[in-house]
Amino acid sequence: QVQLVESGGGLVQAGGSLRLSCAASGRTFASGRTFSTYHLGWFRQAPGKEREFVAAISWNINSTIYADSVKGRFTISRDNAKNAGYLQMNTLKPEDTAVYFCAVSDSNSYSPNEYHSWGQGTQVTVSS
Repeated sequence: QVQLVESGGGLVQAGGSLRLSCAASGRTFASGRTFSTYHLGWFRQAPGKEREFVAAISWNINSTIYADSVKGRFTISRDNAKNAGYLQMNTLKPEDTAVYFCAVSDSNSYSPNEYHSWGQGTQVTVSS
């Protein structure tokens, strides 16, 4: 059964960059479907705050959506041949500090309720 594993987080100064990865291990999800048949989303959660949408990409890479707070700074991508997704984060700000999660969905949605198979998250800390 596929599990999603995030990596690439760390400590970076404001204005810096990080590239997060979301690796899908295993052949299929519990549904019997593969990673390449699902939309992929990135979310983040800061201490004391709710999980919030960051970006999502359709299964066929034709469509991407972003939260207003990251537009122009973050880029979501995926490589279905490698069963992996990525989040390139540039011009990082202290308010980007959070645990970042990836998950999959049947719709290219902003709502975390539409997603499942969440990874364990990777910490991103941006110092001022």
